[in-house]
Amino acid sequence: MSTSSIGFALGAGSGLDIKSLVDGLAAAAKAPKEALIVKREQANAAKVSTLASVSNAIDSFAAALSGLISGGSLFSQPSVSDPSVFTAVAKPGARIGNLSASVEVMQIAQAQTVASVPLANRADPVGQGELTITTASGSFTVTIDEANDNLDGLARAINASGAGVTASVVTGVDGARLVVKGATGEANAFTLSVPDGTDSGLERFAFGPSVVGGMTQAQPAQDAVVVVDGVQVRRATNSFSDLIDGVQIDLKRAAPGQAVAVGVTRPTEAIGQAVQDFVAAYNELMAMIAEATRPGVNGEGGPLRGDLGLREMQRQLAQLPSTMLASEGTGPKTLAEIGVRTNRDGTLGVNVGQLQQALASDPDGVEALFNPTQHSSSAFLTIKSAMGSVKPGVYTVADVVPAVDGNPASGMLNGVAMTGVGVNLVARAGSPAIGLILGVGGAVGSATITIDPGLGGALQGIRDALRARGGPFEGSNDRLRAEAKKIAEDREQLETRSDKYYNQLLSTFTSMERRVSSFKATQSYLDQQIKMWTNGRD
Repeated sequence: MSTSSIGFALGAGSGLDIKSLVDGLAAAAKAPKEALIVKREQANAAKVSTLASVSNAIDSFAAALSGLISGGSLFSQPSVSDPSVFTAVAKPGARIGNLSASVEVMQIAQAQTVASVPLANRADPVGQGELTITTASGSFTVTIDEANDNLDGLARAINASGAGVTASVVTGVDGARLVVKGATGEANAFTLSVPDGTDSGLERFAFGPSVVGGMTQAQPAQDAVVVVDGVQVRRATNSFSDLIDGVQIDLKRAAPGQAVAVGVTRPTEAIGQAVQDFVAAYNELMAMIAEATRPGVNGEGGPLRGDLGLREMQRQLAQLPSTMLASEGTGPKTLAEIGVRTNRDGTLGVNVGQLQQALASDPDGVEALFNPTQHSSSAFLTIKSAMGSVKPGVYTVADVVPAVDGNPASGMLNGVAMTGVGVNLVARAGSPAIGLILGVGGAVGSATITIDPGLGGALQGIRDALRARGGPFEGSNDRLRAEAKKIAEDREQLETRSDKYYNQLLSTFTSMERRVSSFKATQSYLDQQIKMWTNGRD
């Protein structure tokens, strides 16, 4: 560093701390502009956080309501006078308000089970050769050789045969046995056979009417037999989905001579509480939105005041009490009809008297407001779509022809041809009823398919519309991202301008310092000359 540079750094010319002076002047010029940018950054961050909180709040609201509904506590459920005989549950979307039936379980379905004589060890040879399993589906032959000549090998071979039976090795106090079990129902009986003359030991694992010395039957194949309101029904399984309309029945034990009554338990108290809980959660969500969008002066309003996304959310939620939730029957169609009222401040309240009257006079109708339902007006059209997979609405199906001679079913949905897939009809892509699958059991001239969302579906519809691509929330997020980008650009420009201003100040004061240093050098020279002149005169 030169002597003059050292002098500048030390302020030797003017005696001032030039660096501190320049730093201070530049910082003072930058501070108010930076403060505005920081304020904008904080405001935008608050907007982002608030929007996320509101978005999460409606997610939580919709999920809680959906969980309550899917849990079944708001559905009428079948009641069974003796649940040790069988259990019964309502199918999703079924309306069973008038359910009443008498069921007698004569016998339950069971699977044929046979067991071999015990061997000392599961690794002992079983005998080589062929063993054939015969079922209603055909005959399946397995081969036993040196590689699988033991109980485990025989069990694996049977399981891999595709015969539809299950083999296992069970070790008891008397040794290891091969146990073979089929599917439930008389039609699923089976036999096990070996070629005539087999004496390798494999004949011990044969079973059939003419077999002597083979496996022992522990349980025969048997159908379930029940009597419903005097009508006998026989099935191969213990689960019935078509015994009583809208009800799934699972048999537990036989009870011949015992008539078990099936009725209905209405969730009246649970629905009343659900209405109160819904109103409380709705008001909490609307209060959050109101606080976020609160108008104010001097920047004291809510962080998202004027936000279009939240305005749209507020508008759609405000319409929820008057939204059509059920379209069938003569019962209530909206929350407003069962006593949910909108107050002047936008919150909801409950007219308890009106709610109780609705629950007493039309419990099925009130229940339908909460629970999604789907209904076909024709007994020949069965809705196979999962609940909630089709957009709510009333659809017209016409000119339905069932599958015949290898040709798939055909039909029209709202005037547009459906796609036939075997015995099913599927709504085409682009249809408002996309996702709808109908099972066709016969010809239908015209019928209606009704898909009602229920309150949970309506709330999820609002949430999905807000979150949709190009929807209100995406618009709000886009605006916030654009604002964040603009703030970052403004900060970058401020830094550039501040650096430029700093360099200008530094250049100006450097020039001044050099001039002062030059003046001081000249002054020092003149002082020396004057002293020399003065001394010379003396």
